[in-house]
Amino acid sequence: MTDSRATLGADLHLDLSAGRGLRAGLTEALREAARSGRLAAGTRLPSSRSLAADLGIARNTVAEAYAELVAEGWLTARQGSGTRVAERARPRRTAAAAVRAGRPGVRRPPAYSLMAGTPDLGAFPRGAWLSAARRALTDAPNEAFGYAADARGRIELREALAGYLARARGVYADPDRIVLCSGFVHALTLLAGVLRARRVREVAVEGYSLDVHRELLTRTGLRTVPLAVDGAGARTTELGGEAGAVLLTPAHQFPTGVALTPARRAAAVDWARTTGGLILEDDYDGEFRYDRQPVGALQGLDPERVVYLGTVSKSLAPGLRMGWMVVPAGLLDEVLAAKGRIDWTSSALDQLTLAEFIRSGAYDRHVRGMRVRYRRRRDELVAAVAGRVAVSGIAAGLHAVLDLPGGSQDAVLRAAAWHDLGLETLSRYAHPDAEPAPPREALVVGYGTPSASAWSPALAALLASLP
Repeated sequence: MTDSRATLGADLHLDLSAGRGLRAGLTEALREAARSGRLAAGTRLPSSRSLAADLGIARNTVAEAYAELVAEGWLTARQGSGTRVAERARPRRTAAAAVRAGRPGVRRPPAYSLMAGTPDLGAFPRGAWLSAARRALTDAPNEAFGYAADARGRIELREALAGYLARARGVYADPDRIVLCSGFVHALTLLAGVLRARRVREVAVEGYSLDVHRELLTRTGLRTVPLAVDGAGARTTELGGEAGAVLLTPAHQFPTGVALTPARRAAAVDWARTTGGLILEDDYDGEFRYDRQPVGALQGLDPERVVYLGTVSKSLAPGLRMGWMVVPAGLLDEVLAAKGRIDWTSSALDQLTLAEFIRSGAYDRHVRGMRVRYRRRRDELVAAVAGRVAVSGIAAGLHAVLDLPGGSQDAVLRAAAWHDLGLETLSRYAHPDAEPAPPREALVVGYGTPSASAWSPALAALLASLP
């Protein structure tokens, strides 16, 4: 009987019982692992000596199995690179496999995407971020590697943010009232729980808004009521006493692209003061205004009635999972209780890196550079569609709204699919309870999404899809 150690590789989980003899069994086990995709293309295999020791078999047996699979094309062997699973050894996902996985009709993503909500990920400042990370790691106090004692997050980042937000966004931001979180959704989840605990039952939202935010509030037990949106932003003059809070994107309404006018900003603050309600300000891309200086945050009008929410998801990258709330004094204890005594959500080293990135001026330099890039793309988009469709909304952010001729929207979407272009319509963001109105046929075009190399072909695909 074969030694039981020869039936399982501790690292590769190889069952050698399928073949006739150890070498055949090992060869077939490795071949099947590469064929099925369990060992992904490019995976480096252990040396023949290491695998032989692990399996309890002769080194020559492993070397012969490797050589056979190299000859068949399942593996590659290069000096200095070791033995790896070949790139060609990728599994083909059949329709039957997709059905078994519960995803019939799974298709690959489009070749080009103008979907809104994502920055140019290829422009992430890797070198500057790495430099900041090195400095942050070098200077990090020992206690930064332990459990976080303050649920608000690292004081270094809260102090850096307080200075930046006051200077760049006009936010009243005492470091003690900044609570760090792992993005906007995390912040909204915490606030929804606090509102529910306060016996709030209704939250007003913009009539065009992100469904994931509305659904989050609904899952918490809060009812969302739509505020109509027009060229002056959300109609805050229609806020009633039923709502205990309102979620707004004042600087650049998402997705319609308009700015909340001064009169409607004042109306929102008056409503909050009169009713005791809260304004949740989503300042998702406030740094990116191209036709003038960015409008300051609504929070500056009344820091005790507005919860200011920001992230680096548009300015840097959503994968960093870093955001913050600037919380009214009367709400802080409840938010911290909801978050918990220890900050489990954000890496202390990432927080220290972002703090250093801001303090060093690298964040300002990056934002200025991306402002130039996105403005150029918006200008190119506007010039390219001139005379064919109208562009609405202010010159800001990472997306624009293209109003289509009546009755053409479905044809545009079919053409975009044919050109392998991902697009979304404005109607996709409409609140289901919004008052019936003539449908507005429009596209929400995320010109910030493509990489530098993909922007021109994505724009060409859009132009080929328009009427």
